[in-house]
Amino acid sequence: MEFTTEHNSLYETVRRFVANEINPYVDEWEEAGIFPAHELFRKMGDQGLLGITKPEAYGGAGLDWSYNLMFCEAMGEANGGSVPMAVGVQTDMATPALAEFGSEELCEQFLAPAISGEYVSCIGVSEPGAGSDVASIRTTARKDGDDYVINGGKMWITNGTQADFMCMLANTGEGPVHKNKSLIVVPMDTKGVTIARKLDKLGMRASDTAQIHFEDVRVPQRFRIGEEGKGFIYQMQQFQVERLWGAASSLRMLEKAIEDVIDYTRQRQAFGKPLLYNQVIHYRLAELQTEVELLRSLIYRAVEQMGQGEDVTRLASMAKLKAGRLSREVADSCLQYYGGMGFMNETPITRIYRDGRLTSIGGGADEVMLGIISKFMGILPDQG
Repeated sequence: MEFTTEHNSLYETVRRFVANEINPYVDEWEEAGIFPAHELFRKMGDQGLLGITKPEAYGGAGLDWSYNLMFCEAMGEANGGSVPMAVGVQTDMATPALAEFGSEELCEQFLAPAISGEYVSCIGVSEPGAGSDVASIRTTARKDGDDYVINGGKMWITNGTQADFMCMLANTGEGPVHKNKSLIVVPMDTKGVTIARKLDKLGMRASDTAQIHFEDVRVPQRFRIGEEGKGFIYQMQQFQVERLWGAASSLRMLEKAIEDVIDYTRQRQAFGKPLLYNQVIHYRLAELQTEVELLRSLIYRAVEQMGQGEDVTRLASMAKLKAGRLSREVADSCLQYYGGMGFMNETPITRIYRDGRLTSIGGGADEVMLGIISKFMGILPDQG
């Protein structure tokens, strides 16, 4: 993949934004358990960072995903995964289907303010009894006149306490579970929407995550994204972008973990010499850095093929699987080389250790990725 001066310029713009507008406040936001999404997203919108791949008609830049790749990598410069994840929800999880299949009216009402940063968005797929098994969601949207009446609940909703609208997957009919669902934009200030609780998480502490209930929530049918009954398909397409985002945004986080432990072990003396001089340590770090580069190559290949209009489900699933596994491996190894300090929250590796664990769960667990890959290999057993 070839990168232009425009790609590099975008990377530097995002890197400076992270250094000036995110990293100075990360510790404070982690302690508070939330960051000011509207304030930060408005700043990002002013710099054109929330609509890189979105249509120009709604304020986006209309660029291909290779530019978004630079954005993802540069967001990885943040000293924690919470804000990059929340931004990723805004740009590549809650809005891709809206941008591609939403009506002009719907895009003007919701996509444009999401691109400008005026609105914060969230994605409503997971439920208490339906995480990776998307087909088993139970939230319903029943037609009543010109409206949908929604009942049910959503779980683990990133940006959930601050969002202005949700891109919700709901059952809009009977029949096969892969053909009875639709994506619907639900304004979060609609009567009947209740934030049941803000969730207390292992990692991603600065990201507000909510459980949300819907009781007789009435929204116009024109808020449906695309065709009725195509929601499962649209969401599977959104997942591919989400998975590439998750993998790409982990690259710099992993590299920073390695860089930080190199600095620490170079300065830390044990048995009369720097820890880094122990072959078992510098060989291991060299191996981990090689793994990160291999992941980067896989991601770049997937993005290049996506730009050529190819189906990248297989490669995106592989990248997401590897990113999750490698996040655990790098964080665990690097934490070990910090020794006792690796167990202290004042050390950056502890946040990476906690935040990176989500990569193997969110957007489809590792086991789901393995199932998808097995299917493409032709070795997935017949499920009957």
